[in-house]
Amino acid sequence: MPSLKDLRNRIASVKATRKITKAMQMVAAAKLRRAQEAAVAARPYAERMAVVLSNLASAMEGQAGAPALLAGTGKNDVHLLVIATAERGLCGGFNSSIVKLAREHADRLVREGKTVKILTVGKKGNDALKRLYGRYIVDAVDFRGVKSVSFENATSVADKVLAMYEAGEFDVATLFFSEFKSVIAQKPTALRLIPAQIDTSRTPDLGGAVYEAEPEESVILDDLLPRNIAVQIFRGLLENAASEQGARMSAMDNATRNAGDMINKLSIKYNRQRQAQITKELIEIISGAEAL
Repeated sequence: MPSLKDLRNRIASVKATRKITKAMQMVAAAKLRRAQEAAVAARPYAERMAVVLSNLASAMEGQAGAPALLAGTGKNDVHLLVIATAERGLCGGFNSSIVKLAREHADRLVREGKTVKILTVGKKGNDALKRLYGRYIVDAVDFRGVKSVSFENATSVADKVLAMYEAGEFDVATLFFSEFKSVIAQKPTALRLIPAQIDTSRTPDLGGAVYEAEPEESVILDDLLPRNIAVQIFRGLLENAASEQGARMSAMDNATRNAGDMINKLSIKYNRQRQAQITKELIEIISGAEAL
């Protein structure tokens, strides 16, 4: 049974931990608003980019000379998984949920006889994967010195992916990130980057009108497709930033509540043990007085 001094020390330690988790919760709440606004603001641009690509791709359907980023290599043998996670922990299951989705995808590809390559964006994803999947990791990017991700950061990642594709190092590239839904809900998402994931159902109905692109569709796609990769990666990084702060806020709130419950239990235990010790001392004094 712990002594009263041990219980006092433990109560003081848990109180100090509660102060830290409460402070982290408040910081995450302050950062969440800005991160959420940035993620929500990036969605219309990324979605509109997808619509434009759908229009151009539908116009080129069945034509020869389609850009490689749109048509692909014609093979499906080598897959690059771009796994974006956070640089820090203490955010609940945010990092592990993204890694879990990527691992399931990689395991399925390996069972099908495909070659898997991994590019990690974020320290936590690299740490979680390097023990069992280290042989698949071809490069790692981290933004530990970056306070808030920018389009330049996404462009640097996109340039690595494009350089690998031009060198013929993979056939299909897929981005893994967590889409922000709310403070308590983040959805791990897999988005195919190369070949470009074109949803022809999103092409607007022009009422039978015929339109021409100037310059030609292939020329526009040559410029838009590389930019689209950077845009989608940037959106994924912004969604991750908002999801990370939401998950951290929720995790620190739970930790603060659990610390409070632990303090109450330890306080009750301390008071009971202290009362028992006082009662024991009184009994000893009374017994000694009666013996005299």
